[in-house]
Amino acid sequence: MNAMSGLFPLSSWAVMPIAVVVALLIDRWWGEPPPRWHPVVWMGQGLDAMGRRMAPAMGEPAPAAARLFLAGALAWITGAAVVLLIALAAAWAVGQGPAWLQALALGVLLKPLLAWRMLRDEVRAVETALGESLAAGRERLSWLVSRNVAALDAAQVRESAIESLAENLNDSVVAPLFWFAVAGLPGAALYRFANTADAMWGYRGERGGRDWTWPGKWAARADDVLSWLPARITAALLGLLGSARGLSTLPAQARRTPSPNSGWPMAAMALALDVRLGKPGVYELHGAGRCPQAADTAHALQLAGRVVALLATTALLWAALIWSFTP
Repeated sequence: MNAMSGLFPLSSWAVMPIAVVVALLIDRWWGEPPPRWHPVVWMGQGLDAMGRRMAPAMGEPAPAAARLFLAGALAWITGAAVVLLIALAAAWAVGQGPAWLQALALGVLLKPLLAWRMLRDEVRAVETALGESLAAGRERLSWLVSRNVAALDAAQVRESAIESLAENLNDSVVAPLFWFAVAGLPGAALYRFANTADAMWGYRGERGGRDWTWPGKWAARADDVLSWLPARITAALLGLLGSARGLSTLPAQARRTPSPNSGWPMAAMALALDVRLGKPGVYELHGAGRCPQAADTAHALQLAGRVVALLATTALLWAALIWSFTP
């Protein structure tokens, strides 16, 4: 059991796997909570407020790179400390109740830190919009990715949606659950904070009229570290469940992307579907693959769904095993 097990009586070690199942069921039935009650939205608001104070506007005189890097690091550490303290307090409070209530409450608290249903629905929406027109597909894709979609053709829109599905399967599902298993609710909360900070600050240049080259470097590296192992686990699950051929080429394919982590699930998805994925002018994954079609988007969603189902099944089996050895 991980370090958080001290918050629960020894007879309640099944609380955490049951909480995972509860969180996934809530996600399946109800999806995301309203923004005003969503902790990831709160994280984003806090990061946005801090970011406006430390990242210089483009074209204006900027402090030295070392000073900007230090400001970004201190801001990240401060935000992470607040998130950890809140999560620790919540985990402690939950641990005071009976085991069944702990599992329910912990599942409710864990749910906003993962987002499978929203990811699935957004990718489906891109494919549906693309079926209406290229312009509609581009517009819907812009909700899902940060890249410029104006010049993408239909195949590239579909590639981008499938890539985002693979990458965010890790960021929004596998990695939060991995860190929950390692360090309980504080682990999942810290990962979600780090991933949100990277999404908002981790840019090599301009975003939103501000230069993030140095202020966002710590956030980008912190997310790289925390995502390193989960990204490879996600790739392994996609490859095994998708019966992907050419898995021996996965490491080489993954290294084609600038990111040390996102290339792994994206390359695994490309190999599993036998399609070509890429970002124009930046990288290409499984170049020998087919141009993705609408059926490939459906297949990608099905494969990602299998990964989520496997995680839920593993949690149930974990709980059953613990109960079988509990007096």
